[in-house]
Order: sequence, then C-alpha cells, then structure tokens
Amino acid sequence: MLAPCVTVVIPTLTADDTLVDCVRSLEAQSRRDFEVIIVDNSGRQLVRRSQAGGTHATVIENTVNVGFGGAINQAFHQSTAPFLATLNDDAVADPNWVASLMAATENKPDVGMWASKVRLFPGGKLDSAGMLIAGDGSSKQRGHLGNPEQYQAAEEALLPSGSAALYRRGMLEEIGLFDDSFFLYCEDTDLGLRARWAGWKCLYVPAAIVDHHYSHSAGRVSSLKAYYVERNRLLTAFKNFPASMLLTAPVYAAIRYFWHLAMMFQGKGAAAEYRQGGSGLTLIWLVMKAHAAAIARFPQLLRQRREIRKTARVSRAEFCELLRAHSISPRQVASL
Repeated sequence: MLAPCVTVVIPTLTADDTLVDCVRSLEAQSRRDFEVIIVDNSGRQLVRRSQAGGTHATVIENTVNVGFGGAINQAFHQSTAPFLATLNDDAVADPNWVASLMAATENKPDVGMWASKVRLFPGGKLDSAGMLIAGDGSSKQRGHLGNPEQYQAAEEALLPSGSAALYRRGMLEEIGLFDDSFFLYCEDTDLGLRARWAGWKCLYVPAAIVDHHYSHSAGRVSSLKAYYVERNRLLTAFKNFPASMLLTAPVYAAIRYFWHLAMMFQGKGAAAEYRQGGSGLTLIWLVMKAHAAAIARFPQLLRQRREIRKTARVSRAEFCELLRAHSISPRQVASL
C-alpha cells in the first residue's frame, strides 16, 4: 500500500451519530490515498465502544480531554504524510473533498494552508470560506450565514477554519503546531497568523465542500464557549499583533462590547442567544475572568511573541496590511 498523501484528523468528544456520518463521508471519497486518525477525547473509549470510527480509522484514546489543538498535535506526531487535514466530528465531507484540496496544492510551494467551503447543516447557508479578523483579535468566518454560491472563486484567504482545513507538514514543522493551551477555539486563528508571519499563504478552495453542524459539541452559545473565545482572542492578539495594533485593540474591543450590548437588547447576535439561556451579568463575569487568565499568562505570551518575531519573513507593515485586507468590523463580529 502506498504511503498516504494526507492524514485526516478528527477530534471527538461525544462519538455520536454525527461522527458516524463524518467517517462514512470519508469512506466515500473519490480519492483514496489518505489515512484517518480519530482522537477520542471522551476519556471513556466512546469511539471503540460505539464503533463510530468504522473499520479503517486509527483511534487515539485519551484518558482526559486534551482539547482540539492537543488532539490534532497528537495525530501529527503519529503520522508522516506531507499534508494534515483537520475535520470536525460533526462535519460531512463532499465525496471530492480530499481530491479538491490535494489538487489545490499542486505547484504552490508558498501556500501552507487551504480553506474549505464549509456550509451549515441544515439550511445550506455558508459557515465559512476562510476566516476574517477584527482589530481586537476576534476572528469570524468569512461569509458566515451568506449564500455559498457567492464564494465560487479560488482565491487567497487570511487563514482557514480548523473545522475543515488542510495544512502542509513542512509549514507546521517550521512554525510549530497548534497551541494546545488554548484548549478550545481560536487555535486555528493563532496558527494561521503565525504562519502568515513566517510568509506562508492560505488558499480558499471552493470545490472542497463540507457540511457542518455548527457548534454541535460545545453549543452555539454557552458559558464554556464565551470564556474560551474571549480568553483566546486575547492570547491570539498578544502573541501575533504588532505593537501598534495592540495599542488600538482595547478600543476595538470596547466598540465590540457596545454592539454586543446593543444587539442583546435587540434580540440579535450571539449575545442575545446567550441572554436567553443565561444572564448578562454572567457574561460580564466571564469576560473579566478571561482577561485575568490572559494577564496571568503574560510571561509565557511574551516569550512566544519573541519567538514568532525571530522567524518572521514579513515586515510589521506587511502584516498589518494583510490583516486590514481580511478584516471584519466589531459590529459585524457582534452581529454573527
């Protein structure tokens, strides 16, 4: 058997019927020279007990939940394929997903990341066509809730959503793997920005289609998600933003908080959804807790920031221009 050209990694916490559908979609791929590694974060051997992993996937069983990035890193160390694909356990890949991604890698040595066209299931609206970033470090899916047909062009994106992405092994070996201390959320943004500092590009591949049950595991809105998204956007910004952007980040954050509050009372956006199931005061407490956690990590973040700058191949001005070209406003972040 030929060595696999790509390793597809699926972290899972629940190993339920959505994982079964995900694995079946990979078994139906038109291109077959790839391997599948499922990382079971349940701590209860749910993949083995439910046989949700099918008959061909390799399963890594963890005794505790090591998070999304930690799971991907485990699979990377166990594989040797020149490309690594990440796929959420609640995503169903089109039969040509692997073939489309691999075709997009040909003759593109400066590209280290590829973004899929991720559609929401049910409904068929767009989930992401790559990612955008706001001035405070918040990241959102490009085209989220839009018409997928409006994103038909293969073009450069800032970075891919980790829900369905492809990465070059050589790039990961150069810049480092996912920051597993993020645990959940924004680790794909951090990795993508580190890659951008090192001069690697990202390509959006519209033919690489995936249907995604959005936030199936952690829920679309929850205290867990609110905390980690806020904490990790702070970590992402401090590690990757030039000093000039760090100085203005609190202003963008204040504007975003204002729009979250305004839309909460209008019944719009994620903040309004959170208010329906929780408390606005709890949300404020989670934001404060996230800031405290980020401040506590300041020495480690400073070391990571210095390491990123040491290997940078683009100037600060070029990096700032890149982020401006793929930006999203605080109001748009609050509305999604």
